[in-house]
Amino acid sequence: MKGSKMKSEIADNLQKINASLEGSNARLIAVSKTKPIAALLEAYEAGQRAFGENKVQELVDKHEALPKDIEWHMIGHLQRNKVKYIAPFIHLIHGVDTEKLLIEINKQGEKNERIIPCLLQVHIAREETKFGFSPEEIHKWLDTQPLDHLPHVSIQGLMGMATHTKDEGQIATEFSDLAHLRNELKQRYQHERFSMTELSMGMSGDYPLAVANGSTMIRVGSTIFGVRHYPNQP
Repeated sequence: MKGSKMKSEIADNLQKINASLEGSNARLIAVSKTKPIAALLEAYEAGQRAFGENKVQELVDKHEALPKDIEWHMIGHLQRNKVKYIAPFIHLIHGVDTEKLLIEINKQGEKNERIIPCLLQVHIAREETKFGFSPEEIHKWLDTQPLDHLPHVSIQGLMGMATHTKDEGQIATEFSDLAHLRNELKQRYQHERFSMTELSMGMSGDYPLAVANGSTMIRVGSTIFGVRHYPNQP
């Protein structure tokens, strides 16, 4: 009975979120970090195909255990020495926050004979703990025409995390600024592997504001699966 109740709740939550996205350009990335295989299978059976993880080992383990038509998104901070483990199959790396990381992604893309799609993570929050490029750093870097030297990388857009605050005006401004930057970069830089079509922003607590400001991907976990249970947590 418990399993059937969970299935019903997860399917119901997915239906509600997807209904709220109707009429927008946003689609749902189900954030499944720390969640058991059984919960992901229930979401899969309800039609969800895009899942986001933030730990490489967990992502690899789940990829091996679950159906191969799942799109796996790396949404957490990615260390360069771990790119090789996900390079063969990753659908999209959201949190690319340094040029050195892109160089490593390109190296692993070449080894696997594929072009790896990426998003540039932009620091839009007022919190110092968030990773990401500043807009100025992105402009300066793109002026060097880096993609000419990174043939196994495709930059498809931007990713950002808003400040953790109850001030919806501030959150909306941060999302709007990121959308403006995406549009500016799309106009300014022309390259076959620089499409700037994606805007990954919005999580369980703020995704309606993100969608209103042009998000194309929302990263939602607890609203689907419930509050996360961390290892060793009582």
